[in-house]
Formats: sequence, structure tokens, C-alpha cells
Amino acid sequence: MATDQAVTSLDDDKLSPEVLRIGAVVVLGTIMAILDTTIVAVALATLAKDFHTDVNTIQWVTTGYLLALAVVIPLSGWGVHRYGGKPVYIVSLVLFIGGSILCGLAWSASSLIAFRVLQGLGGGMIMPVGQTIMARSAGPNKMNKVMALIGVPTLLGPILGPVIGGVIVTNFSWRWIFFVNVPIGIVALILSFRYLPRSAPDKGHRFDLWGFLCLAPGLALLVYGLSEVGTTGGFTAHSVTYSLAGAVVLIVGFVFRSLRAPEPLIDLRLFKRFNFTIATICIFLVGATLYGTMFLLPLYYQICRGESPWMAGLLMAPQGIGAAMVMRPAANLADKLGTRKTVPVGMAFLALGTLAYTQVSGSTSYWFLAVALFVRGIGLGFGMMPVFAASYRGLTHDQVPRASTATNIIRQVGGSLGVAVFAVVLSRSIASVFPGQNFNLGASPDVRLPVTVVDKLAGAFSTSFWWSFGVCAFAILPALLLPGPLPAEPGVRDELVEAERDAVDRGEVANVIPD
Repeated sequence: MATDQAVTSLDDDKLSPEVLRIGAVVVLGTIMAILDTTIVAVALATLAKDFHTDVNTIQWVTTGYLLALAVVIPLSGWGVHRYGGKPVYIVSLVLFIGGSILCGLAWSASSLIAFRVLQGLGGGMIMPVGQTIMARSAGPNKMNKVMALIGVPTLLGPILGPVIGGVIVTNFSWRWIFFVNVPIGIVALILSFRYLPRSAPDKGHRFDLWGFLCLAPGLALLVYGLSEVGTTGGFTAHSVTYSLAGAVVLIVGFVFRSLRAPEPLIDLRLFKRFNFTIATICIFLVGATLYGTMFLLPLYYQICRGESPWMAGLLMAPQGIGAAMVMRPAANLADKLGTRKTVPVGMAFLALGTLAYTQVSGSTSYWFLAVALFVRGIGLGFGMMPVFAASYRGLTHDQVPRASTATNIIRQVGGSLGVAVFAVVLSRSIASVFPGQNFNLGASPDVRLPVTVVDKLAGAFSTSFWWSFGVCAFAILPALLLPGPLPAEPGVRDELVEAERDAVDRGEVANVIPD
């Protein structure tokens, strides 16, 4: 009978066949969830045209998914404790597959957004639950190899997502970017029933339902209120003021609840620690510029430059390539020099690469833009994983899993707010360069636009990229306050690493400190 500890030999440095089979199942599910954070980006212009809607509405296809990923993270950790990893992983796959089918069948922008939220609820649980199952199966001595195995989709997702999405949208219907998940998901589901081990449930943990009921709608109302600014043109409209007021009430209620709950969704007491607070600010800002810029780029290439979705996806690949190339060396360098010296450099690279896009026109060289994106990727490689590692500095053994939950939620919330704000800026910029013409991306023609129109549109996009640049430049300031190198005393770093790996084993950590 299968158990939650697959048999591995202590004197064998290789992963056992049982663990490799479990890893294949986890990687299969993780690939789907990660690809869907980027694969839809190149389809947004097509979706806006097909559903005859504007940029403020269609951005919810991305924002709704990211918000769902954020709010379900603490639910997945509680579910693993309460029911065991295998049933929760299977349920997450079923939700993701069902959401993918419904997305492919969507008949309006509203229905697609609703189904994307359902898909995100499943996708948000797949990765952390899968990592928990892998950690428990391999044991703490094999965590480096485990994370190397399931970290592959994390590196490839930003590179392959836009390209695959572009190929599908260019040659088939956009609906197939969702339907393609179905056969992969079914295979992962069958393999999950067969190979994933069972684990004994632990009913000693409680889920903070009241906190969840405050956090989820509070974040949704906040993003909705900001997106309505792009439609109404200001903060005085009732839809804006009521939404933002409701968001403030719910978020304040969440704060009060979290300070009193025995097991809160986000342990706000962690923010008493300076390192954690500074690191989470950086994580929030990086999430905002990462997802927000990923929202703008394919729209620029398709609307302003007349490129196909496939070519738009290909033109976005340099960012993922740059990040993948430097991520591991950046982690090693951060270990030696400290995040205080390395992360600000990453943020500066991120700002420099974004600065190039503030100068876009209707004829900017693709080589110039590709190099700029590659530079952005280098910045992401230096500024992503080392910041997550820095957030755990100075925390106790029991605080690490709660810190991981908080940082992952904050990253997704930063991404959803970044998309919403950049969409508002883009919408208002377009309205300012086409006054009284009611121009929106959903109504843009399939034929190539006149040069004068393209240059005006490019000017609107450059304004939006200025906001992204501002976020990157601002992120340099908190990065300068991050901690220095780890203490040199023997065993101190090993204790920090083991603390986080043990947290992975307990089911609540999605990122480990790089060796």
C-alpha cells in the first residue's frame, strides 16, 4: 500500500523511481497552471475584438485568474492538512480541467472572466499541493533535486506560454488555448489516481473562513474599483466610490480578523520584522511590473505593429530567456554578497529594460526591443528568487511556512493590481490621444492601421510603460534596505535552509532558499 513516504535509499543520491513517477505527475499539472498565467496574454487583443469589449473589461481575463491564484493559496495548505495531498491535488486538477472547458465554451467576456476565476482556483492549488506531495515523498535530504525537477515549468512557462498561445491563436481559434489543457489534464488525473501516495489527514488545523470571506471579495472590489476608473474617467463615479469603499471596509476587517485569528490566512505579525516587510514590498512591486508589462507587451505588438499573436508571443520570449539564464547564478551571487548588493542591481536592470519601451513608436526596431526585454529578464532573474529567500531571514522555524503563504499571496495581488492599473492608464491614454472618437482596442480593425494612428497609439502605450518604469525604479529604494550576506558561522545558513525545507514538507512553501 502506498504511503506518503516513498522508499528512497539514504546512501543513494538519486531520486527513486517512485519519486520520479510522482514528480512526472506533479510536473504535468504544474506546467498547465504556470502556462496559463502567460499563455492568454497574446490572445487578449483577439478576445477584445471577438467579444466587442474594451481593454478595461478584457484585462479581467488575466486579473481574475491572478486573484484566484492568490486567494486559494492558504486554502490549499489547509486542505492538505485536513484531507491529505492526493485528494486535494485531484480536486484541483478537476477544477482546472472543468474551468478550462468552460473557458473554451465562453459566450461573452463576462462568462469567460467567471470561468477564468474557476480555472484559477484549481490552478492555484496545483503547484503548492504538488510540491508538498513531492517533498513528503522524497524527504528533506533530496529537496534540492526535487525543487530542480519541479522548478523546470517555472523557468519554461514565461518563455513558452506566449509562444504556444500565439501559435494556437494564429492557426486555430482562441478557444483552443483552453481546450489544449483538457487532454493533458486528463492524463495527469489518471496518473494521479495511480501513482500519487496517500497521506494521513491532520485535523488539528483550522481554516480562517471569516478572513477568507473578507480577503477574497475585498481584493476583487479593489481591483474592480480601479478598473472602473478607466471606464468612467475618474474616482467620483458611484461604481468607483462604492467599490473602493467596500474594498477598504473588507480589507480593514481582514486586518482586524488576522490579528486575532489563531491561524490567520496571512500572519500580519510577520510585518513587525523589518527584513520581511522590505522583502514583501519588493515582491509586490516586482509582481506588479512583471504581470502588468506582460499585459501591455502583446497588445502593443498586435495593435500598434500589426503582428500576429504567434509573432507577438515570439517577441516576448527574450524576457523569459534572460531570466532563466541568470536565475541560478544570481541566487549564488546573492548568497555570497547578500541581497542588499545584488537585488538593487536587478531592479536597475529591470528599470533599464523597461525604459526602452517608454520610447516606442510605430516603427521601433524589434532588435532594440528584444535586447530591452532580455535586459528586463536579467533584472527579473536577479530580483525574484533572492528576494523570496531574503523574506525568510530572521524568522523562526514555525514562522517560515506562514511567511511563504504571505509572500506568494502578495506577489499575485501585486500582479493583479499591476494589470488593472496599467490597463486604466492605457485606456485613459488612448482616450486622450483620440479625444471624442471612442477608440478602443476591441473595436480596432484587423487591417493595418494608418501610420498617424499607429504613432498616436504607440504614444499611449509609451505612457503606460512609463508607469511600469516608475514601479521598477521605485523598487530600487526598498531593495537597498534588504539584508546583507548570510552569517558566516558554521551551520547558521544550514539551519535557515533546513527550516524552509521542513516548511516545504509541511505543505506551505513554494520557494526554497537556493544553495
